[in-house]
Parts: sequence; structure tokens; C-alpha cells
Amino acid sequence: MRILFIASECVPWAKAGGLGDVVAGLAPAVAALGHEVGIVLPRYGSIDVAASGFVPAGSACVHLGAGVEQWIGVHEARLAGVVRVWLVECDRFFGATAIYGNGSWESDEPTRFGFLSKAALQLAVDRDFVPDVVHVHDWPTALAGALVARPDVAGLPSLHATASVLTIHNAQYQGRFSDASWSWLGLPEDWLAPGLFGDTDGINLLKGGAAFADMITTVSTTHAREICGEPGGHGLGGFFAERKDRLVGILNGVDDERWNPETDPLLPARYSATDLRGKAVCRGELQERLGLARRTDVPIVGMVSRFASQKGFDLMRQVLPWFLEGDALQLAIVGSGDPGTEYLAWRLKESFPGSVGLFIGYSEEVAHLAEAGSDLFLMPSLYEPCGLNQMYSMRYGTLPIVRATGGLADTVEDASADGRQGTGFVFVEPTPEALEGALVRALALWAEAPQAIAALQARAMARRFTWQAAARRYEQVYLAACEHRARARAAA
Repeated sequence: MRILFIASECVPWAKAGGLGDVVAGLAPAVAALGHEVGIVLPRYGSIDVAASGFVPAGSACVHLGAGVEQWIGVHEARLAGVVRVWLVECDRFFGATAIYGNGSWESDEPTRFGFLSKAALQLAVDRDFVPDVVHVHDWPTALAGALVARPDVAGLPSLHATASVLTIHNAQYQGRFSDASWSWLGLPEDWLAPGLFGDTDGINLLKGGAAFADMITTVSTTHAREICGEPGGHGLGGFFAERKDRLVGILNGVDDERWNPETDPLLPARYSATDLRGKAVCRGELQERLGLARRTDVPIVGMVSRFASQKGFDLMRQVLPWFLEGDALQLAIVGSGDPGTEYLAWRLKESFPGSVGLFIGYSEEVAHLAEAGSDLFLMPSLYEPCGLNQMYSMRYGTLPIVRATGGLADTVEDASADGRQGTGFVFVEPTPEALEGALVRALALWAEAPQAIAALQARAMARRFTWQAAARRYEQVYLAACEHRARARAAA
């Protein structure tokens, strides 16, 4: 099959969250199964084309509403040596360095990413890369799935047999905006119906994309169930439930070349499950880097997170000071985002010098060091479609403390008291009391049963979450999407 990914992010060129890692990991794994794979991304102002290995690949003309035409520049490179990657250059929409705007109701996000969807399909046709399946990701490119379902609207009849797969990485972010750009994009008014893109007095790009998609996936089995109800569906639970026969949960993979403590070039010392001496070196370096006291009598609890309410910071706000006042742990925080949460992190650091270390922002090196140097890893998310850090943590022998939601429930097994079962510490209810109970269990086992902790570490480090396994499941979804599209064409 020929598969075209259309996305707003892809590592190493553009990353705002886990989406960039998923596209970069999944596309080469699908190609390794024998399929021809391409990716289309915007050329953001932050991408140095020449330094990133791209070469000029001509131009293309994108047809919009009312006879408007917009020309784009095209640049091409290869990902992992096997996946063709095209950048859509149009400074009018993507010249800024930021990937996303402010998300306000009247922002130009529908114009920018609606244009990307049209441009990506035009580019594919012009480059003789007519896909069997277009794989779109979240609301920014969801419109492309609708355009291949109605190639007459796109003005690209050669896409008449192309199927679409929409992957929902986070159902909270739905692309709800004013419909001011709808006619400019040349899209039909009847697509603004409530069962399609219409949303009260505006549009919902994720909902419309799901309405047209031949298959829908999300990034864990548990999350696929959660979004078919509330609060997991974030207002679209019933809508997704109506389509559950076309909805599949597929757990994300982990890039074992980037996240492997035995070979990780970003660590001051490497280590393995049979020789953890390097982990102790990483622990000391983490303390030095974040200004933590050099101690071995309490565990380091690490966090690498976007600062958002989804991540359970309100729970931590009520629980962590009690443990810090009792001198029961050290806390290593890496992340940025919500200003109120950043302020909370600074207050904790100021209130507990030597016990709280803080790095505001994102650094690949510091993130790897936090995963390797911590003893425990905290992810008390209110919801988590998949999550990657709990998988990184297990690979690095850092036991995760998580709430049983989404991908966290699918990847972390709760520890038994003797350490003979489990890979981390799991709690169920999204309450401070439940989080406190999980922390108490973890700290007690760390202090009183080092052999049990060692057994949990060995079991966690043996877990593998591969893109190869995920790609095989996506291959089946692509086939199902093609079958669904063929039935829809026959019935038309």
C-alpha cells in the first residue's frame, strides 16, 4: 500500500508534544512492513531547510474558494532513509516559528491547517504519490480525511479510491473555531451540519474529520473506550460511541534507539538491568544539575511533563508538600506550560531548597537524565490517551506512579507488596487521598524492601513497547479503511 501521513508535527523538524514522536516512530515502522510511506508537514519558520537535509522540490498550486489560487514551495527529505518527507512552504500561513497559535475562537488556525490539508493532497497528486490511505492526526489535519471522501470538493478526482484513517491523540483538543474561513477554503456549506463539522455557531474540525473517516484510531485500548463516554469524550462521547465499530485503540510505541539506557548518548553513564551502577551515576548528576542535595537515604521522584491541568497538578498541589515537609523524598521537575503551575513549582523549590529541583522548559538531555536518575516517576494524570514517559521510565528502571486511565492503565501493572508482580504503582480514583496512598506504598517499599524494588525494576526494564508491533496493527486498520471506502463507493 501507499500511505500518506499528513501532520502538524514530526520529530526532528517540528515538535510541540507527543504527536511529533508518534509520526516519526510510526511512519518508518510502517515502511519496514513493505509499504510506500510519505509525510507532509508545514515548513515552519523554525525549520532551517538546508541544515535539516531538505532539498528544493519545485512548487504547487493550491485551489481554494471563489477561484483563489495559492502557490507553495516544496522541499523534500528522507526520514530514517525510507520515508519521503515533503515540507509545504507558505510564509503567509507557516512563516512564524510557533507551530500553533493561541487557539482563540477567531484565530486563523482553521485557515492555516485547512490550507495544509488541501496543499498536502495537491502535492501528493502532483508528485505522482496518489495514496491508498491518507493517515491524518488530530484536528489540524482532520479535514484532509473529508476531502478524500469527497474528491469532487478537493478538485482531485484521482483520489476517488483513497481511504482515510484519523488518529485522535487527545480528544480534548478538537479544533473548535469560528467558521469565518469556511468559504475561503472552498468547502461546502452543507458540511456545517451538526452531524459533520458544525458546532453551535462555529466548527469542530475533529468531529467533522471523524464523521468522514473510514477508520478512527486512538492511542491506547483503554482510551478508545473512554472517549465513547463522558468525561473522556470531552463532549463528543456519544458521537464517538456511534462510530465505535470503526474505532480502534492502538498503543503507541517507543523509539528504542533514542530511549535505551544501555546506549543513550545523553547520559553521563550507561547501564542495564543486570548492571545498575550507571544509574547511580545518573542519579548523582541529576542532583547536581537541578540543585538537589547529594543524598541517598530518600528516593528521587521525577517528573517530565507539560504543565496542564490534565496532568494531575491539582492533586499534587495538595499532596506533595506533606511528603516534602516530612523529608520523605526529593522531587525533580522538568517541564513548562500553565503559568499557575510554573508558579507552584517555583514555590515548592523555594520552600524546600535541596529537596526540590526544577528545570522550566524542555531539554532532551535533561529529560533523559531525569528518567535515568530518578528512582520513581510521577504521572497522576486525570486522563492520559497514551503517555510515553511511563514507558520511558520503565525502560530506565524508574518505577512509575500513575493513575489507572488511558495508556497508563494499559502499560503499568500495579506492584505487589513483595515485588513479585508489577512494574509500578497504580491508583484508581482521581483524588488526593488515592495519590497519597500510592506514594506511601512506593516510598515504604523503597525504604524497607530493596530486593522487592530490584525485582520490580528488572520486570519494568524487560517490558517492550515497540513501533513494530503498533505498525502491524495499523496495517490491519489501513486494510479495513480501504474496504470501508470500497463499500462506500459501491453504495454511492
